[in-house]
Amino acid sequence: MATVDVINIQGDKVSQAELSDAIFDVPINTAVLHQVVKAQLANRRAGTAKVKNRSDVVGSTRKLYRQKGTGRARRGDIKSPLLRGGGVIFGPHPRSYAQKVPKKVRRMALKMALSSKLKDAELMVLDRLELDEIKTKAFVAACDNVQAKNALIVTAEQDRHLELSARNVPGVKVLRCEGLNVYDILKYEKLVLLEGAIKGIEGRLLS
Repeated sequence: MATVDVINIQGDKVSQAELSDAIFDVPINTAVLHQVVKAQLANRRAGTAKVKNRSDVVGSTRKLYRQKGTGRARRGDIKSPLLRGGGVIFGPHPRSYAQKVPKKVRRMALKMALSSKLKDAELMVLDRLELDEIKTKAFVAACDNVQAKNALIVTAEQDRHLELSARNVPGVKVLRCEGLNVYDILKYEKLVLLEGAIKGIEGRLLS
């Protein structure tokens, strides 16, 4: 098992924590990480873009002028796609962009992402991060102390003061361990785990 230092919000070492090799020391396959991140971003797409076809446009179906003798194009009704305000040809319609990735692949990618942070020395463990009130200034000061200006902070359970204090801070995100995902881990420079969240992660990925 890998051993990492546990620090407090002043940046001082207070103890050590053991990290399971089955989660934090697995071979990294960038193709798997790419597949999962791509699917995760695709699943976020709403897919609600829609245009009106010729049949959807409100208007008369009367032929605008006679077929022959005017010297003009053979024009149909006013809803023609060739006219301004007419229907749209081959435009987008509501669809799902969801990509299915096997559960085992998603789980393996999550282990790889965690392993990459530990390997690159971008993983940090805090003993606790408690705020007495909802105050962004206090949260920013704590992040500065541990040099986590661009970080994903993972908590063991809901912490309203922490989550609300961090929501307006650019470059920082607070996430509960059950919501941990590959994209957010790789997006932020540092991964900050509260000591209590380690058991939650291990319980989720080793079960």
